[in-house]
Amino acid sequence: MSAPVLEPRAARPAAVPPTPRGKREPGRPRRPRPGLALAVIASCNAMIQLDDAIVNIALPGMRADLGLTPVGSSWVLNAYLLAFGGLLLLGGRAGDILGRRKVFLTGVALFTAAAALRALASGVEVLTAVRVVQGVGAALAAPSGLALVLSMFEEGAPRKRAIAVCTAVGAVSTAGGLLLAGTLSSLSGWRWELLLNVPLGLLILALGPAVITETRRSPGRFDLAGALLSALGATALVYGLARAAEVGVGDARALGCVACGVVLFALFAGVERRAAHPVVALGLFRDRARVLSYAATLAVPGSVMGAYFFLNQYFQQQAGYGPLGAALALTPLAATMALMAGAAVRLERHLGPRHLMATGAALLLTGNLWLSRLTDSVPYWSGVLPPLLLLGAGMACCVIPPTVLATSGLRRGEAGAASSVLNAVQTLGGSLGLAVLVAVASRSGMTAGFTAGAVCAGVALLAALLIGRGADARPGRGGDGA
Repeated sequence: MSAPVLEPRAARPAAVPPTPRGKREPGRPRRPRPGLALAVIASCNAMIQLDDAIVNIALPGMRADLGLTPVGSSWVLNAYLLAFGGLLLLGGRAGDILGRRKVFLTGVALFTAAAALRALASGVEVLTAVRVVQGVGAALAAPSGLALVLSMFEEGAPRKRAIAVCTAVGAVSTAGGLLLAGTLSSLSGWRWELLLNVPLGLLILALGPAVITETRRSPGRFDLAGALLSALGATALVYGLARAAEVGVGDARALGCVACGVVLFALFAGVERRAAHPVVALGLFRDRARVLSYAATLAVPGSVMGAYFFLNQYFQQQAGYGPLGAALALTPLAATMALMAGAAVRLERHLGPRHLMATGAALLLTGNLWLSRLTDSVPYWSGVLPPLLLLGAGMACCVIPPTVLATSGLRRGEAGAASSVLNAVQTLGGSLGLAVLVAVASRSGMTAGFTAGAVCAGVALLAALLIGRGADARPGRGGDGA
């Protein structure tokens, strides 16, 4: 009788020690934390918007200390706008291909480093160069940040609340930037003032890798011809519009640059139709609600820019305010926008996006017409504050609906392109609005400039009214879940 064959006993798996609280098991992916990630991305929006207030308040001190000529002063502003506006479309595509978190943090790093270096600038050449680097950083960070928000929050209420948070934080940063910049300008000079947003950039770089989850990369490669044409076209348009604001709409160089930009964008559209991996999918423009949202986004900056541009001069040159006093007088506009951002989300549920946008445009129209009657004898509390409150509420109602409509119903991989187009339209709208308002005001005075702002609001109102009823309950196609 043969001995029984003993089957080897299966080895028991070694006991896995419990993971200490607060630590991840090796190899397990980090849980997404959308609330913290949204706070970091909104902080980037605040950093970029804060910079506009900082530079505008600091510019008189820079002129005095560095001996800037009027042309040199304009390049401190325009160098940033040219790089920002020219590279926005490429920045959005870069996020799709390389990873949105990576491109977002790279943009923040460039922006922060340049913001620190400009405080050490000894001449206009260095100052202009670092402003270009800042523009590149903003062009990478802004569209990638919005695309990250789209990928983290589903269409509907969650996405609307997220956009409202970004809007409110941006408005608060504008108000805070005006006050801080005015205070530092009075106490310690422009160099310290230029460092205001550097700590915020460092905080974003410290927290971003820990709380923002990287997105899936879209397959494809860069369309170099399309990228070059879009960058040159946007740069020509922004430069032409900025020059028109500085020297007049009839300037031959300004008109030539605008015409060149239009031709380059026409060539860009032809290249994109044939490209295997276009910088911007032209299918984005087949959606009527999206196109009209872009039109409203283009018009809205001109309806509020006059309040900052004209009233800042009015307060300091005619009403006798100092930099801090002028900043305090303008703060209610941004503060109202911040307070109304959350209310706009709730109103949108009842009114629908097109009716809310139309309401906001009507408020902007009324505020500009009110300010067009401004004279030296008008008291602030009755003649300036009420229209500022109307403009702030109107902006809150006009920012969220077009952003939602322009970024909803996207196919996978389209979030970066839709975000970059939206940012590009906002930048061009700001340049166009400033050029038109300054040109009108230079010929007919500040009141005519506010009337031009009312016309911009009227264009936004028309765009809102032309959006079909289907936009109020448009179905999404799954979003950009990458």
